[in-house]
Amino acid sequence: MRRPTARTNQSAPSDHAPPFNASAARRLRAALGMGPEHVAYGMRVSYGLPYVTPDLVIAWERGITAPSSPELTALAGVLWCSPGELIGRPRTLREHRVARGLAPEDVARAVGHDLPAYLRMEENDAWRGTERQSAALADLLELSLPDFVTVTGRETKLAELLHSAVTTRWQAYVRPVGKIVPLEKRLLESVLQQLHENYQGQMAATLSWGGGGRDAGDAGREFLDRIVDHFWTTAAEHGAGGSSG
Repeated sequence: MRRPTARTNQSAPSDHAPPFNASAARRLRAALGMGPEHVAYGMRVSYGLPYVTPDLVIAWERGITAPSSPELTALAGVLWCSPGELIGRPRTLREHRVARGLAPEDVARAVGHDLPAYLRMEENDAWRGTERQSAALADLLELSLPDFVTVTGRETKLAELLHSAVTTRWQAYVRPVGKIVPLEKRLLESVLQQLHENYQGQMAATLSWGGGGRDAGDAGREFLDRIVDHFWTTAAEHGAGGSSG
């Protein structure tokens, strides 16, 4: 693993913290035979973060607080790992960028956005880009198809369409879902049909057990609350690939 280049003269950052994997940081430090004081020293000297103390490193490792994006990059450098090894599953555009160890200007330049516009997208968690720019983003951040749909802000609309598909006539939603998720039509038909059958079958079975409308409603709401997860799981079972390209 190539060690990231040291950055100097950074003050205490204020941007949003990515989902930090505290146990991974502790495990990686121990594997290198380093103490918290060694980590803090490296971040102060090599990355220009004078406020980092052993107590702060310990707080990160105990999950009491989490490092910001610049702190995470510096910590990864000291621990000789990639930033992605120190975070949980990224969800937002910012988190995916941090996981890849990229600066905002790197992403903005690669996708063809000016930096202020790109930073606003990260801040508002709202991607705005053409199909070409979206494809460039997916390639640069190595996004899976589910992550691509989430990062580009299409997950909410997908959930709405899937909700309607399983509660009404699924056939009417093949094309709308296909505009959001670029999967082959026959695959989408199979997935939507199975989701519809699973939902309707679950509702019918719950009612037949004599649980009444309340239990059936609870079961249905639980299924619908996780409809996007059910969609991706079912798509994978039917052979859909994970790449967004």
